[in-house]
Amino acid sequence: MSKQNVKKVVLAYSGGLDTSVIVPWLKENYGCEVVCFAADVGQGKELDGLEAKAIASGASQLVVHDLREELAEDYIFRMLRAGAIYERKYLLGTSIARPLIAKHQVDVAHDVGADALSHGATGKGNDQVRFELTYTALDPRLKVIAPWREWEIRSREDAIAYAKAHNVHVKATLKSIYSRDANLWHISHEGGLLEDPWQEPEESMFQISCAPENAPDEPAYIEIEFESGSPVAINGERLSPATLITRLNTLGGTHGIGRADMVEGRLVGMKSHGVYETPGGTILVAAHREVESLVLDKDTMHYKDTLAIKYAELVYNGMWFSPLREALDAFMDSTQGPVTGFVRLKLYKGNIIPVGRKSPFSLYREDFATFGQENVYDQSDAEGFIHLYGLPLKVRALNGLPISGLNMPKPDYSRFKRD
Repeated sequence: MSKQNVKKVVLAYSGGLDTSVIVPWLKENYGCEVVCFAADVGQGKELDGLEAKAIASGASQLVVHDLREELAEDYIFRMLRAGAIYERKYLLGTSIARPLIAKHQVDVAHDVGADALSHGATGKGNDQVRFELTYTALDPRLKVIAPWREWEIRSREDAIAYAKAHNVHVKATLKSIYSRDANLWHISHEGGLLEDPWQEPEESMFQISCAPENAPDEPAYIEIEFESGSPVAINGERLSPATLITRLNTLGGTHGIGRADMVEGRLVGMKSHGVYETPGGTILVAAHREVESLVLDKDTMHYKDTLAIKYAELVYNGMWFSPLREALDAFMDSTQGPVTGFVRLKLYKGNIIPVGRKSPFSLYREDFATFGQENVYDQSDAEGFIHLYGLPLKVRALNGLPISGLNMPKPDYSRFKRD
């Protein structure tokens, strides 16, 4: 399919700098009709005036889908139950929303009879992979147009100049040039001063969280209820998934919770420096872990932690619609039935302090764990267990094998004489 026979393209549209200039660029270079698709994933005021802006840029129409509850329940909460965190810090806010947006973009293409899809992801980033793998999984017949891999624009400055030349209004300026992505789970910040990882981020950059030192001097106590691994209530009030996350974002942001400053390894091979604000998500991850600590046996929890790393990689790498992710979800779901109960947390100046947890499926038994006298556990039984558990260490020592990493004289085993 050449540029000349693309008739109608559906553009994943946010109204930001990149997608704003893509509309006139597509019309100019492909001579096609452009239908803009915007997903309401909780970005708030970014949707204000979007239709007028899309039409003014040259689009024939704007289609908006409200995906907040679907994102929260079917994507974010699945990821939460899996315990997925990328490279120790990133709670995958942008990553988890992309497959949902792309899925609905494909649906819109079918509805309006489009023969192509387009997105504003750069050729250096991860989002191009996330969008296009979803397109491939759901309808590989649709042509994909990725302007950042085709046009002569090579920087944010170039894009601003192109917008000005085509009378497209954008908020980005040469002075304040952060690239942001927001949804109900988080907001990310890249570019500008952040391109130097030695520089401390400007406090004015942050959007939904205050600095811990500026947080209230009095802590806030909250109680979160879980059912089968999913949060369902705050302080006894049952809330929809999206409303619950939004409520915790406000509370966590007020108390300076949820900032992550990290250098991450992109899928395309380079490192990038980004700052994320995920107040509600950070609270939920901490709370979920507390319930799991009560109800999961040691072996299941430890093995689940190893799979969580792979789950995070799949989300980050855009492989949501893959057989492996579905198989991992089957395992995760099988572990989450007993993850039901309550967690009480204290929020104070950027800290999340667990102060209570309970569950009807708790494996913790005070009568087992007590140091006092009881009838279930005989402490003298531990001696035999220790002898058996330490047998490999004993054999190693008797064989005179070196102790790795320690510069010390070899022990004298002459006292271990055979009869």
